[in-house]
Amino acid sequence: MSVLYTAVGTANGRDGRGVSSDGKLDVTLAPPPELGGTGEGTNPEQLFAVGYAACFTSAMGVVAKRMDLDVSDVSTTAEVGIGPNDSGGFALDVTLRVEMPDAISAEQGKELLEATHRVCPYSNATRGNIPVRLVVE
Repeated sequence: MSVLYTAVGTANGRDGRGVSSDGKLDVTLAPPPELGGTGEGTNPEQLFAVGYAACFTSAMGVVAKRMDLDVSDVSTTAEVGIGPNDSGGFALDVTLRVEMPDAISAEQGKELLEATHRVCPYSNATRGNIPVRLVVE
């Protein structure tokens, strides 16, 4: 693979601070109350959800162009859950909800989501590792 861009981020844990190397991202990190934290900062699952939603929507634009579909009004909501796995660790669970424009039929929407799921780098990274459900809304 020929790398086109590398993002660099540093964090000192779930209860601390996360920064990007260029300083454009600088966030306070805190576990949510559901995981015993204060919830007074963002958390890795929120960051992953926003990143996945943005990446998936952008990949959908590429795929939609190939399919001659207009997705300029589309939005993706990523729901990222975390919980214990069977081997004593933790695992993620994702649902991607995509609100399609009215001009795209349910069948076209499903086809578009499945094709986007094959193109999106986040989908390719998670495939076979965590469950990802695709929902057309």
